[in-house]
Amino acid sequence: MLRLPLHDLHRELGASFGEFAGWEAPINYGSVLEEHMAVRRSVGVFDLSHMGRILLRGEEEAYRLLDRLVPRIIDSEPRSMVGPTAFLNEHAGFKDDVMLYHGSGYWLVVPNAVNRVKIYEWLAKWNDELGAGASISDETMNLVLIAIQGPCAVKAVKDLGAPREALDLPPLRFLEDTRLEAAGARAMILSRSGWTGEDGFEIITWPGDGEKIIRYLHDKGYQLCGLGARDSLRMEIGFLLYGHEIDEDTTPVEARYWWVFRPGPKEDCIGCRALREALRRGASRIRVGLKMSKKARIVPRQGDKILVEGVEVGYVTSGAYSPLLKRSLGQGYVKPSHALLGMEVEILHRGKRYRAKIAEPPFIQPRSSLGRPACST
Repeated sequence: MLRLPLHDLHRELGASFGEFAGWEAPINYGSVLEEHMAVRRSVGVFDLSHMGRILLRGEEEAYRLLDRLVPRIIDSEPRSMVGPTAFLNEHAGFKDDVMLYHGSGYWLVVPNAVNRVKIYEWLAKWNDELGAGASISDETMNLVLIAIQGPCAVKAVKDLGAPREALDLPPLRFLEDTRLEAAGARAMILSRSGWTGEDGFEIITWPGDGEKIIRYLHDKGYQLCGLGARDSLRMEIGFLLYGHEIDEDTTPVEARYWWVFRPGPKEDCIGCRALREALRRGASRIRVGLKMSKKARIVPRQGDKILVEGVEVGYVTSGAYSPLLKRSLGQGYVKPSHALLGMEVEILHRGKRYRAKIAEPPFIQPRSSLGRPACST
């Protein structure tokens, strides 16, 4: 397995490790429940360096390549983030959902960990076929990605010593980025973004600077979090995970993942014609949320069947326990004829049936679910 650039630091700080997408990554620092609730109540700090960081150099060349691969309009001028968006295959299935950062003279592509090598090769393939001329390098081991998430995230980043004018609204709004120099560290990118549904920031920096940032926040008493809490947090909001809710055989129409091409798919990109045809044709399956009965003491798992009156109408893609709702949640695909909010269904899990309802994510309302935080950490 691969190891994060800051692996030794996390072991020193008490992380328990597990395998994820080929990486030995921190799963928790003692309690997934405590880490989950820290993000909802105050703030949590994640090292997400298992995700890819692929650098495209050459202002015009990188733009020429990405403009053909991304189904939404991207600006040729250096500015804020683009995403979430996606790379599609020729049949409009997901190669991956990605974030793009546009700096002066470069674009940075952040794919999912499981797709890092695939996306690097995909970019290189189309760079050659289109004659784009961009310089492409995999910088995953040379950069780290840190997420600071929760209703007190602004205070945490200010505690790093970040300039007030860089963070307050305005100018740094959701899905915008800037630069950071704080806590004796520099950052290539500081973006107001995240995957928890809470306010938050993501920092892309060099390993030495990333170690300074994590140590500083840990010493200030902020909760370090692992991938266990990240999964339960994303489920409460209904975010999708590659390899579960989306893959190369799933289109944005079936997944109801409109962000990747809003306000609408372009006329000309890899997969855009197939995507427009999928919009015209409609979907044979629809992604839905699943809210388990509180009496159902199980977590739905990928591949569990979804039943209505004993008839199979779909399947589960992933599930997790919600500490806030004190019940298990899931996502899955059902026939459009059965994608009815509030409909009672059964989940067939290890040969037994458990009651659930079809629900519309997000399952909670972040920032307000626990009242106004004191942010006194």
